[in-house]
Amino acid sequence: MLGGEPSSCTFLFIATIVILRWAVSTFPYSGQNVAPMFGDYEAQRHWQELTVNLPAHTWYKNTTDNDLLYWGLDYPPLTAYHSWIIGKIGEKLNSSWVELHSSRGTESMQHKLFMRYSVLCSDLLVYIPSVIFYASSYPDKTYWKILTGLFAYPGLILIDYGHFQYNCVSLGFFILAVAWLEKRAVLQGAVAFSLALNYKQMELYHAMPFFVYILASCLSSGGSYIDRVGKIAKVAVVVLATFAACWAPFLNSQDTIKSVLLRLFPFSRGLFEDKVSNFWCALNVVYKIRKYIAQPQIVSLCAMTTLLSITPASVKLFMQPTARNFKYTLVISSLAFFLFSYQVHEKSILIAAISCLLLIDEMPVFTSWFAIVSIFSMLPLLLKDGLSLATLGTTGSFLSVMIWLDREAYSLTSTMQLSLSGVGMAVLAICGMFVTPPSRLPDLWPVLISLYSCAHFVLFYFYLNYHLMTAKFKLTNKKST
Repeated sequence: MLGGEPSSCTFLFIATIVILRWAVSTFPYSGQNVAPMFGDYEAQRHWQELTVNLPAHTWYKNTTDNDLLYWGLDYPPLTAYHSWIIGKIGEKLNSSWVELHSSRGTESMQHKLFMRYSVLCSDLLVYIPSVIFYASSYPDKTYWKILTGLFAYPGLILIDYGHFQYNCVSLGFFILAVAWLEKRAVLQGAVAFSLALNYKQMELYHAMPFFVYILASCLSSGGSYIDRVGKIAKVAVVVLATFAACWAPFLNSQDTIKSVLLRLFPFSRGLFEDKVSNFWCALNVVYKIRKYIAQPQIVSLCAMTTLLSITPASVKLFMQPTARNFKYTLVISSLAFFLFSYQVHEKSILIAAISCLLLIDEMPVFTSWFAIVSIFSMLPLLLKDGLSLATLGTTGSFLSVMIWLDREAYSLTSTMQLSLSGVGMAVLAICGMFVTPPSRLPDLWPVLISLYSCAHFVLFYFYLNYHLMTAKFKLTNKKST
C-alpha cells in the first residue's frame, strides 16, 4: 500500500505540526530589541521595504536609498520577489511597516504577527505540500516516517519560526525536485531545482548531484544517440528558461548583472561567519589560515577541497545513476560544501540535514543522529536568540518520536553510540548555558561546540561515502550468502 493521497490523518498531523511551529514562533527572534541592526528579522523586513519602494534594477546596488551595509539584499531574485509579495501585502495592512528609511527597526506586536504568518503561509504553500508529494510514492509506514522526519525536524522549525528566515521555500523546492526525479519527470525536477537555486544560492550544495544524476539518467535512458542528446537539450532549455524568467529584470545591463552576482557571492566577507562547525573554523583554532594565506588563495583552496570532496560520490552516481545513489550523493555533496566551501554560515547545515532525512527509511538511526548533531551545531546561535527552551522541547520530542517509530532499528550498539555522543553534547550544552567561560577565553563554549560538531560531520562524511561506495558489494555478498 502506498501513501497515496493525503488522508484525514495526514491533515490532522499537519495541524499538529502547525501548532508546534506556532508555539516556537512565540519565542524571541534574531536581533529582537537589539539596535542598530536588529538581526535576521529586520533583514527580512528591510528587503520587503526595499523591493516595495525601489525599482528592481537597483535592489542589489548601493545607492542613497539602498545602503548595502544595512542588510543589503544578498539572495537571488526569487527571494527578492518573495519579499516584494510579502511587502505589498504588509503595505496594504499598514504602510508604516515598509516606509522607506523610517520603517527601520519596526518591532510592533502587529508586525511580528504579520511576519510570523508570512513564514507559516510560505511553509504551507511550498514546503509542506512538497514533502507530502515526495512521501506519497512510498509505502504507508515509510510515508509516515518521512512526514515525521521532515515536518518535525527541529532545526528548520527553530531557524524559520524562532530565529526568523524562510528556508522552507528553497528546501521545499529542493524536495519537490527530488520527488519529480524519483517519478522520472526530469523536466519538472529540473524546473523545481532551478527555482530552489534562484531562491537561495546555497542550493549550489546540491547542484552537482542534480547535474550528474540528470545527465547520467538521460545518457542511460536507451534509444538512439539523437534521442539521448535531445533529452539533455530539453533539460538545458527548461533550466535556461527558468533562470531567464527569474533574472529578467536584472538583464538590462552588464553592470546590473555584476551587482547581483557580487551580492550573491561575497568573497570579501571572509572564510566563515561566527563559530561555524566546519573544517576551516576548526583549523582556525590551531592555525590562523586567514593570517598567513591571502584571500584569493583561500578562495581557490576552498574551491579545490570542495571539488575533491564531492568527486568520488559524483563519479559513483554517474556510473550508477539510481535514486538511492542520488540521495546519498545529495547528503555527501551538501555536507562537503558545508565542511570545505568558502563563506559558510552555521545555518547552512540545514541543507545537509534535510538531505539526510530523505534517507530516513534506510538509515533511521543515522538520520536521527545527524539531525540531532545539526541542531547542536547551531546551539550558540539558538542560545543567543533566547531559544534554549524551544530547542530542548522540540529536540527531545523529535528524538522520542523517531525512536518510537523505528524501535526495532535501535540496537544496543547504536543506542550506546548515540548515548556517548549525546553525553558530550549535553555537557557542552549545559556549560554553554550555565557556566561562565574564563575571561581570557570568552568564546570557549562556542568553539568547543563547533569542534565537537565538526568531528561528527567529518565522521558522517566518511561513513556516507563508505556506504555509497560499498553498496553494490554488500548486495552481491548478501545474494551469494
